[in-house]
Amino acid sequence: MPIGPASCPQLANCPTVIVMVGLPARGKTYMSKKLTRYLNWIGVKCRVFNVGEYRRSAVKEYKKFDFFDPENREAMKIRNQVCEQAMEDMIGWLEGEGDVAVFDATNTTRERRQLVMDYCQQEKNFKVFFIESMCDDPEVVAENVKEVKVNSPDYRNMNKDEAMRDFLERIRMYQKSYEPLDTQYDKEKSFIQVHNVGQRFLVNQIQDHVQSKICYYLMNIHVLPRSIYLTRHGESELNIKGRIGGDSSLSFRGRQFANSLAKFMEDQDVNNLKVWTSQLKRTIETAGGFHAPIEQWKALNEIDAGVCEEMTYEGIQEKYPEEFAMRDQDKYHYRYPRGESYQDLVARLEPVIMELERQTNVLVICHQAVMRCLLAYFLDKNSDDLPYLKVPLHTIMKLTPMAYGCKVESFYLNIEAVNTHRERPKVG
Repeated sequence: MPIGPASCPQLANCPTVIVMVGLPARGKTYMSKKLTRYLNWIGVKCRVFNVGEYRRSAVKEYKKFDFFDPENREAMKIRNQVCEQAMEDMIGWLEGEGDVAVFDATNTTRERRQLVMDYCQQEKNFKVFFIESMCDDPEVVAENVKEVKVNSPDYRNMNKDEAMRDFLERIRMYQKSYEPLDTQYDKEKSFIQVHNVGQRFLVNQIQDHVQSKICYYLMNIHVLPRSIYLTRHGESELNIKGRIGGDSSLSFRGRQFANSLAKFMEDQDVNNLKVWTSQLKRTIETAGGFHAPIEQWKALNEIDAGVCEEMTYEGIQEKYPEEFAMRDQDKYHYRYPRGESYQDLVARLEPVIMELERQTNVLVICHQAVMRCLLAYFLDKNSDDLPYLKVPLHTIMKLTPMAYGCKVESFYLNIEAVNTHRERPKVG
């Protein structure tokens, strides 16, 4: 008997505007992009509206820091106009398809924050949540300016030393009028203050589930350099037979891959490496050659195919033709009878993502559907593309988080294996 698609949890019952607050080079855009990626991954439609990008469209050529002087009236007029334009676009998106919008700007004065509150909360009845990033560690600020800001489009015609000097002056311009959120003055507002990139937090007036999830997420992320290695288990006996799921052991070639994987990771010379596997035999056997600490996660088990476990795709098409067709129509939401959907799997993997964000160097030995979900989070892939990401056997993906994204390197260990990838069905 065919079943309908998995129910979609309605996490956002009314649109929320996240208002970033803080001086330049405090990691606001980093947080905005990362938070947006996370919310989209768990099914909350989220988008960043970066006021700096609107300003660059309006002012084609940036000249120098005094553009940001609060006493520069002509520049203030332009800055207010682009702020209003960004806000109008944001409101339009939230009134259409959006759940959460991130208003990414400095928003350093009480007057500016009140303007946003009046427009979003009073006029539009949206929820407003402030995230203030505060940093008084000069090394962290200098590193952020050096790594990110001097490479901004504003400085494409300026050498790095000049750009660095100009940007530090730009910060000084903002400091003239900066009014941080205050627990007395702003006691009715919902906000979180993040101090020194996660050293400590102050949370005030959380309104709902989405804001609670945002705070929890921000408390787990860090900016320390690290790499995450993702790979599937070695080829299994059921892989050779073309059967999905199950709990079989590795094939001969799968055992060869397990040995090569341990050698590969040894050659990578990774400090304090942790190895995570699922609780299924094929991942545990793949980790057999490691001397690093190994943790088994039930949450990393392969997607549960329910009544279709250990069947071939041809067998499923023959025995459950309606189910087979429904899965091809909407692979992300389709749930196997008495099994799981990809959407269910994302929900199951959320604690794994949270823990990965807290860690430094980790190797995750998992399964095809699981690896697709994890990759989709790190590479910002949507739910349509997620179930069709290519994650071949005997291949390792090294993910190195960068300022606003992730560097991906792929290593094939030159041991043959069956191809378990099913292409996206052609429409029409």
